[in-house]
Order: sequence, then C-alpha cells, then structure tokens
Amino acid sequence: MTISDTVLTKLPPLSYATISKKVRDGDILLCAAHDPFSRLIGWSTKSPWSHVALAWRWPALGRHIVFECVQQLGVRAVPLDRFIRETSSGQKPYPGKIILARHGFLGEGSAQAQAARASDLAKFAIDRIGDRFSSAEILKIALRIVVGRLDIHMPKSLGPDNEFICSEFVAKCFERIDIQIQWDGLGFIAPADFADDPNVRAVARFRTT
Repeated sequence: MTISDTVLTKLPPLSYATISKKVRDGDILLCAAHDPFSRLIGWSTKSPWSHVALAWRWPALGRHIVFECVQQLGVRAVPLDRFIRETSSGQKPYPGKIILARHGFLGEGSAQAQAARASDLAKFAIDRIGDRFSSAEILKIALRIVVGRLDIHMPKSLGPDNEFICSEFVAKCFERIDIQIQWDGLGFIAPADFADDPNVRAVARFRTT
C-alpha cells in the first residue's frame, strides 16, 4: 500500500500524546517540509516528501527516540516530541507536516522474531550516531541530490560511502534486517521511495503546530 500525497491533507492531525501510543519500534517518520534543504530534496524528486527518519520506544524512561541523518550534523538521536516541534537547525514550529508510517514486514512472524528484527535495526542505527560529515562529503551529498533530478543511474563515484542523506541512512538500517526499500534504481533512494513502497502504509499524522 503506497502512501498518497493526499494523506497530508486527508489524515486529521493528532497530538503527540495520542500518536505516541501507536508508535512501534522501527516505525517510519515521513516529512514534507518547506525549509531550504527540504525544498532541494523536493525539487530533486518532484515530490512533497523531503525527510525520513526512524522511531524507537524507550519504555524504561517513558520516551520515544528518533534516529535520523541530517546535513551538517550527520547521524543523531533526538526525542520524538522535539522532532515534531522543530527542525534539526532549531526552526520552530516545524515548517511542514509529519506522517507516522509502518513497513509491513516488521510485523511478520512471532513476537520474538519481531523484537529481534527491531533490535538489530536499532543497533545498526545507534552504532552510527555521532558520525559527522566533512565539507567534501556534504558536497557529494548535494551533487547526488542534483543528479537525482536527472532521472539517471547514479555514477559510482557519487554513490554513498560513509555519508548519507536521510533516506539512504534509513534504507541502510532496513537492509541490516534484510528489508529492501523498493525503488527504481535511478538517482538515489529518496524519502519519496519510502512513500511509494507498497509495503509501507500511513498510520497517523502529527500535529506540528
């Protein structure tokens, strides 16, 4: 079940307190924002989807954590309630809309198997927290985004190595548990590819204002 752009207007916005009860480990956060870097992603992919991240529960502390990869900072973890309030640069309120989504394969098998997959996914993400990008790596990411606009296969010299845009990072997390995000192989794996994957469905929309 792909996620149509219409969810941005048809899904009623719900509070963090309401949606936090629905969150499962490994859930996807799909964002449609309007800050400059998000506009660049949208321009490249001809889509409203500009950012993607992963949610994780922390029951012992009563918190939900988000794993994401952002320009300048690299891979980081932030509280979910902060994630929906502001951008990585501190812009408030969040300049756009955020959807909680879910990949169907994470819910397959026994409860034990599901927990093991989610744990492996989180370990992969956590091991990369704190990785920062050099100026050369940020330029490489920007060139990849521009090439993506041309709908051509990405030159190997521009492919991700240790630096990722948000969607490439999340895709790598899913690859760690043998889940492949479906995409056409042109340009780069983008936030829009998560929305277009038939195994991903929308769960709810956050109220960001």
